[in-house]
Amino acid sequence: MPERKQPPPIVDAVHFNLHLRSYRLFTLKNGVKVYAVDAGAEDVMLIEWVFFAGNWFEEQNLIAATTNFLLKNGTFRKNAFQINEYFEYYGSYLNRSCYNETASITLHSLTRHVKELLPAVRELITDSVFPEDELAIYRQNVKQRLKVNLQKSDFVAGRLIDSYLYGKDHPYGKYTSDADFDGLNRESLIRFYNKYYRQGKFIVFAAGKLPQDLESLLNEQFGDLPDEPVLINDIPLDPEKEKKFRIQNDPNSVQGSVRMARPFPNRHHPDFLKAQVLNAVFGGFFGSRLMRNIREDKGYTYGIYSYLQNHVRDSAWMISTEAGRDVCEATINEVYHEMERLKNEPVSEEELKLVRNYLMGAILGELDGPFQIIARWKNIILNDLDENYFYDSVNAIRNVTPEELQQLAIKYLQPEAFYELVVT
Repeated sequence: MPERKQPPPIVDAVHFNLHLRSYRLFTLKNGVKVYAVDAGAEDVMLIEWVFFAGNWFEEQNLIAATTNFLLKNGTFRKNAFQINEYFEYYGSYLNRSCYNETASITLHSLTRHVKELLPAVRELITDSVFPEDELAIYRQNVKQRLKVNLQKSDFVAGRLIDSYLYGKDHPYGKYTSDADFDGLNRESLIRFYNKYYRQGKFIVFAAGKLPQDLESLLNEQFGDLPDEPVLINDIPLDPEKEKKFRIQNDPNSVQGSVRMARPFPNRHHPDFLKAQVLNAVFGGFFGSRLMRNIREDKGYTYGIYSYLQNHVRDSAWMISTEAGRDVCEATINEVYHEMERLKNEPVSEEELKLVRNYLMGAILGELDGPFQIIARWKNIILNDLDENYFYDSVNAIRNVTPEELQQLAIKYLQPEAFYELVVT
């Protein structure tokens, strides 16, 4: 029997024996790979179809995102209302998302209904028609949303800092305008759809309480679809030469949006994993140096964070906050002050222990359930990382030294390498 009078021992998260549950991999008749995690006690599951159909492949701005969104808005046999009604009848949820390199269709469903739902998903992939009236409604809605968002300093700052880093014509840096929405037409959407969905390449991820015949169900509905290789062309960066920008968006605003960023290697670089620990110390969680200084001590902001962008190709180290209009410049100065501290003084063992425990606890939370586990695997697979990447991450958190963090700070936290943007 358990000892009720004696409290259980307290164990630091850094000592947790974290394990990433493995997936089952099988291949459909057409060569499409399916990564599946069969876990969980509830009769629920998700299936995600990931197509290489993101912004990277479009020849006209907004084509990728618009095509992805309108997949659910009409086929040869059903209109948008009938499609939504069908998925709702089975208590399921179907979502679409478009990213830089990929675009996805995600189905959340009760396991017992997946057989009835898979043909409906196939219909979206093979028989969408992109009705003119649905395109017109979409165009009107997104233009109105853009008009509202352009009044917000944080939205404007997010658009501009990426364009400075990567170039306004690069997939990571371009942003939208009314002219882009006006230029959308049904013929362009259909061309993109035919090339990157009907004839394109895709990967399937599944998780939850999976049916025993999942492989045969997926083969029946998707095993005969084309799976053509997709060429991902290199697109050169075109960063701004100037690095300091001050933009007035609203002359009556009392708040400004501050963004500071520098180019940074992607996840394949040997510095990336240890730099994530340094980033946590610097500004990666609520107990970070930036938060303690700029929020708690100076009171300039409600919150300030730094992070490494999760881009497949080129990446960046970003600092983001909203501060009072009159203290935006002081906020930037304090960010540089914290950079200097990290370069000049090794992180104490006590502070590093706190950060290690935070990062290990965060990973533990991200392993809570099959949907979170498959999300971890999806990130590894789509970034073309080694399957030991998860354990390499854990080892970096456990073993990085204060001296290594100081050397990384000297290498990367150089004020002259950072772009500065203030939008008021």
